[in-house]
Amino acid sequence: MVTLDTRPRLGDPDAVFVALVAAHRDLSPEESRRLDAALVLLLANHIGDAEVLQAAIAAARAAIRAPTEAAEPEGTVP
Repeated sequence: MVTLDTRPRLGDPDAVFVALVAAHRDLSPEESRRLDAALVLLLANHIGDAEVLQAAIAAARAAIRAPTEAAEPEGTVP
């Protein structure tokens, strides 16, 4: 059984957010989607574990479908 580690691990999450926003600047909506897809595939390859990736996909999808009023469990990615 694989456990997805969702604890905050970024040293400077705000800087990562700024970099992501900057990467999307001046892109069309289609280019932006392609950038997101390329980034996901690069990071999935870096992780390299299909079970961890399946757990991450399930967690991300559950976060999207979760009611907005519900509090996120500690350490999860919204």
